[in-house]
Amino acid sequence: MRMIFGLVLLVGIALAGGAVYLAKDRIAQYQQANARAQQALAQVVPTIPVYVANKPLKYGQKLTQEDVREVLWPENAIPEGAFTDMAVLFPESTDELRVVLRAMEKDEAVMAVKVTQPGEDTGLTSRLQRGMRAFTLRVDVSSGVSGFLRPGDRVDVYWTGRVNLGGRNTENGDVTKLIQAGVQLIAIDQIAGGDVNETTIARTVTVAVSPQEVAGLAQAQSTGKLSLSLVGAEDDTVASAIEVNQRSLLGIETEEIKAEVEKEKVCTIRTRRGAEVVELPIPCTN
Repeated sequence: MRMIFGLVLLVGIALAGGAVYLAKDRIAQYQQANARAQQALAQVVPTIPVYVANKPLKYGQKLTQEDVREVLWPENAIPEGAFTDMAVLFPESTDELRVVLRAMEKDEAVMAVKVTQPGEDTGLTSRLQRGMRAFTLRVDVSSGVSGFLRPGDRVDVYWTGRVNLGGRNTENGDVTKLIQAGVQLIAIDQIAGGDVNETTIARTVTVAVSPQEVAGLAQAQSTGKLSLSLVGAEDDTVASAIEVNQRSLLGIETEEIKAEVEKEKVCTIRTRRGAEVVELPIPCTN
């Protein structure tokens, strides 16, 4: 009997120890999970609702409420111009819709620069800033950078033509000169959107320039040939005055012809005055 009681006592002690061990392990796991939760809460960044594209959007497409959805965006990383209020993106005061100006992929933030104002079209007039004018230039495969131009790119414009100033001592001949630097392209042929996926050999490009620059480009286009040079997207340098003629291209130095001035001939005769000999000028007979 005593043996049975002792055996039961040992089993009870073993079970109690196991229970204590399991409870201790569970408490440790809970403490670790609680610490991770507290750490995650400490790293939470404040968010603000931002409207993004619900599907791929193309240039010229009208923007509807079904095309956007609301997502939480970190407050310190919201893109400039993003819409955070449905009433601003789709004003209740008008039924006119915005139109997509730049192609957007799914989940891309809808920003003011990518869409028009409500009811505004996507024509060139919406792309011209105050005081600027649209002017079209004729190009081909060589002068148009082999079809790699896109609306929104910047180009330098070079003029090549013959200069004839009419003077005897002036430099005449073919000259290539930079006439406009960093001109923005707003359309290629009839395409004003920047989402062109294939290389297109343009026949015309439309640039945004001031009225004075329009006159200069019109004069240059009618008197010579224009060539475009593509400027890099991150290039913030401004090209200086550049002019190359045939002599500078071939390294030919301009020869200066110096006319030799013939010295006036002077004839003299010698005469003696006492002990002194004096030379007197007289007209030359031959």
